Amino acid sequence: MRFIPRFFLLLIVTAFNSNLCAQKNFTVSGTIHDGKTGEELIGATVLLRDTTGIGTVTNAYGFYSLTVPIGKKELVIRYVGYDEQLLTLDSSKRQTINISLMPASTSLKAVEITARKNDENIKTAEVSAIKLDIKQLEKIPVLFGEKDILKTIQLLPGVQPASEGSSGFYVRGSSNDQNLVLLDEAPVYNASHLLGFFSTFNNDAIKDATLYKGNMPAEYGGRLASVLDVKMKEGNNKDYVISGGIGLIASRLNIEGPIVRDKGSFIVTGRRTYADLFLKLSKKQELKKSQLYFYDINAKANYQIGQKDRLFVSGYFGQDKLGFQDIFSIVYGNATATLRWNHIFSDKLFSNTSFIYNDFNYTIGIKVADIDVKSLIRDFSLKEDLDYYLNSKNKLKFGFLSTFHTIVPGEVVSSDTSRLNSFRLTKNYGWENAVYAQHEVSLWNQLNINYGIRLSVFSQTGPSEYFKFADNGSIDTLKLKLGQFNTTYVNAEPRLSLSWNFIPGMSFKAAYSRNVQNLHLLSNTTTSFPTDRWVLTTNNVKPEIADQVSAGYFANFYKDMFQVSIEGYFKWLQNQIDYKNGAVLRANETVEDQLLFGLGRTYGAEFFFKKATGKFTGWISYTYSRSERKFPTVNNEKWYNSRYDRTHDLSIVLMYDITPRINVSATWVYYTGIAATFPTGKYIVDGQVVPFYGERNQDRFPSYHRLDIGATFILKKHKNWEHDLNVSVYNVYAQKNAYTIDFKADDDGNTYAEKSYLFRIVPSISYNFKFTVPKIKKKSK
Repeated sequence: MRFIPRFFLLLIVTAFNSNLCAQKNFTVSGTIHDGKTGEELIGATVLLRDTTGIGTVTNAYGFYSLTVPIGKKELVIRYVGYDEQLLTLDSSKRQTINISLMPASTSLKAVEITARKNDENIKTAEVSAIKLDIKQLEKIPVLFGEKDILKTIQLLPGVQPASEGSSGFYVRGSSNDQNLVLLDEAPVYNASHLLGFFSTFNNDAIKDATLYKGNMPAEYGGRLASVLDVKMKEGNNKDYVISGGIGLIASRLNIEGPIVRDKGSFIVTGRRTYADLFLKLSKKQELKKSQLYFYDINAKANYQIGQKDRLFVSGYFGQDKLGFQDIFSIVYGNATATLRWNHIFSDKLFSNTSFIYNDFNYTIGIKVADIDVKSLIRDFSLKEDLDYYLNSKNKLKFGFLSTFHTIVPGEVVSSDTSRLNSFRLTKNYGWENAVYAQHEVSLWNQLNINYGIRLSVFSQTGPSEYFKFADNGSIDTLKLKLGQFNTTYVNAEPRLSLSWNFIPGMSFKAAYSRNVQNLHLLSNTTTSFPTDRWVLTTNNVKPEIADQVSAGYFANFYKDMFQVSIEGYFKWLQNQIDYKNGAVLRANETVEDQLLFGLGRTYGAEFFFKKATGKFTGWISYTYSRSERKFPTVNNEKWYNSRYDRTHDLSIVLMYDITPRINVSATWVYYTGIAATFPTGKYIVDGQVVPFYGERNQDRFPSYHRLDIGATFILKKHKNWEHDLNVSVYNVYAQKNAYTIDFKADDDGNTYAEKSYLFRIVPSISYNFKFTVPKIKKKSK
């Protein structure tokens, strides 16, 4: 026992000593849902109305379990934007109570309810975690007027856009592929449409979203930088509802309703752009024959089987099509499917079992050569999560995840008339497993701790070929048969986070976490593209590892109306990937020989000020950060700026309700230009001008800044019909932000920099509606 830290031993003893008093307590459990739609409410609070501080929150499926002392008690149930409910308990026996909360009936009431819930940001032990307000997304102006969750998180501290107008994002100086994006537990490998300008997420289908910036709980793993956990709506189980929107670029339609009222429901959402329809109106033949559009579909259904079981099935399918005449085309997209089974074993033990499928693929058609170039990454997963509510102060969570990966890195399919032969790069297979356990404990009503560990195991599997590279340049090929294993990596990933509420309304938080990543994206461009190549951990490519520590001060003021946080972090990175000069990443069987492996470090401070309630709301976010890398053969083995390094990042978001029907908003962003390597000189070889480059990433693009404004007008409401009009302007003062910089020579041989820009002023308008199908009243006999 001497090897177990005394601190964690004390927590375990405290937990079980608390449980010995169970004979003086009883447990009440159940689910909490929206009384109007039947949707489960995630994170609703259930509190005992006294001074003991006994309480709990609902899990990701709306389930709660609370152990309270015997006797007459009152429970207070609260959720943001909903009317508070009081329940009187007068029993000593276990009870199952399912609770319906109604949305607050007036704007004033909604503000009051929100204020009661806003202290969760200081009480919870979660560090570097942000739960997004989905309703607030509808007010923030974005490019083309399409409400976009991925663009909204870029306005938060520690999160930066990958490029102008892009849905891609970097978190705390890490690359885009180090973010895990989940949609109903299924990983989404390419979370964008139209080369990054739209995200895959239709806001009409989203119920809840939480971003973890490195210090994620033990249940999450597989990426170094962040987890964005997005959950789809279940659908209205009381009324049939049709909603949607019509915009300049895309239109949406959403249909939801009960399968069996109060027992099951469904939701189907669809979205499509129609830029290609305008192309057909062009007088130019080359544009008439071109394609430029995407579409996506979200669907979900659930059904309650008895009192203790519920089944969910959800899926997503999206596809992009881009093509120029009969010369070139690219088709790419994601597909996900999740089958979930919720089971309540007892009033203290809740289970979720998931079968998950996800796929990302692309096809590039080169019609002049009569060939198609294809690639895909596909996963099958089995996941089990168990929540055990030991008592009101202790909660255990444990489970496992098993995923089988398949990657086809490249395949050329030629037609009978093509001069080229078909070929395919070797398929790669990997089996990734993880088990985890974590303990959430509350001590003395001031100290909240969440600690746990995740054990991950990754194995290369056959049938496939793997390579060994010798120093003299020779390559040995290792062939694996079906069922054979090559290299296996085992990594322990400890997690710890705590919050200390030393003064009412204020807390100090700290956290440490280790994360391991076994999937790697190869891209030597400044912006990620759908055709970038995924590779698995192999005998040559080691698992990427990140250790992060963070600490911060969190406070709420004036009845929780104002929220302030200051958080610092430091992250150490191992086995980071860079590329040799002139590296060939695509259509290369031995691409691992083109890679370099080294170290990384990122550190910074994040400042966040938010006004959470009232007619005037918004936030100011500022991040100071550095991101550096070091590789043996790069920059004389000295630390240099990574391409994800942006020293300063400032976002200001303002929203104001002029009247209950008119809302205006504005965002202003500023950040340091991306790190780059520009030529420092030139020389002539055989009459050709060859640029000379200095140290890696010693230069920068110009700083970026932009102002967006928007307004929402809620039109006249009817009993079953509501609609609104949203207008916005992107880049109001037409700032020319450099997207690329090319160095060219004029007629006199002088070198000059030529900047290209994407967007100047972009106005948008969209019309949104919602219609509730009236219930048919039965005629009385």
